[in-house]
Amino acid sequence: MNGVHDLGGTDGLGPVVVEENEPVWHAEWEKAAFALFATNFRAGLFNVDMFRSGIEQMHPAHYLLSPYYEHWVHTAEHYAVKAGVIDPTELEEKTKYYLEHPDEPLPERTDPDLLAFVDAAVKGGAPARRESDAAPAFQVGDRVTVTLDSPREHTRKARYTRGKTGVVEQTHGTFIYPDSAGNGRGDDPKHVYTVKFTNDELWGADNAEPNGVVYFDVWEPYLVPAQVPAEGAAR
Repeated sequence: MNGVHDLGGTDGLGPVVVEENEPVWHAEWEKAAFALFATNFRAGLFNVDMFRSGIEQMHPAHYLLSPYYEHWVHTAEHYAVKAGVIDPTELEEKTKYYLEHPDEPLPERTDPDLLAFVDAAVKGGAPARRESDAAPAFQVGDRVTVTLDSPREHTRKARYTRGKTGVVEQTHGTFIYPDSAGNGRGDDPKHVYTVKFTNDELWGADNAEPNGVVYFDVWEPYLVPAQVPAEGAAR
């Protein structure tokens, strides 16, 4: 998706402020928001890439001005409403009620199996590697260019890499393809490569920090062979 959610390489947003002795949670509600991913993932409402895609449905101003875990709440609500698990009117009434009665205890639920799943998911994650018989199109040392198109749906092809040329540094095998899984079209595993880009290539010689490089993991459909410069032309 092409919007404010793709912030990589964006200028003018100011420094990243690192809070000294930052607590794990800034508010009690963040604990519940954190649990929404694993519980709804287990319920089959979304996968990792759909989770990201749901966040991208947020209004740009809301996305930029809201705290991190509010993004998680939004995407959980988005898919729960879409699946018919939550009625929007009832959700609005419940929200209003707790805003007016902030000290009222939340409903409790005891589910040992769900708790065990969440604990395992938080500690171990969910592997994204998938087997495929497809042979890799590129090898270490190949010069490749990220395609310049702008997908309308969820993608992990960062805007600042599009149209840029780099060199394959590592091959990793096949993994879930976000542009498929994030848009509800299944895992569709694709080869993933680590590509090295020079700062000059990404930002231009006048703006780049000298002698720097950026390593970026790229799914195979994002790549095409780099054009070989004409003999005698500058590389």
